[in-house]
Amino acid sequence: MSNVKLPTPLPVQQFARCVNDAQRPADFVGDWPEAGRVYPVRVLPHVRTGQPQVHVLGFYAERPYGAFAAHRFEQVAEVWLN
Repeated sequence: MSNVKLPTPLPVQQFARCVNDAQRPADFVGDWPEAGRVYPVRVLPHVRTGQPQVHVLGFYAERPYGAFAAHRFEQVAEVWLN
């Protein structure tokens, strides 16, 4: 039996409001957030740079997209789940 413990995510649901929906890439295929709307999100660090990226839950996007820059959103709520 291994003693390795994998990190478990916190039981938190985050919500963020889109504040910048400009400059959609021309080759982007998928869902794009609308300014002023609130979305359920997960904020994770970029694998290489460590900069925070916002993943909108339920959105579809073809690679290499799928995450949005943190400056496009402002956090509005964080709900701790039981």
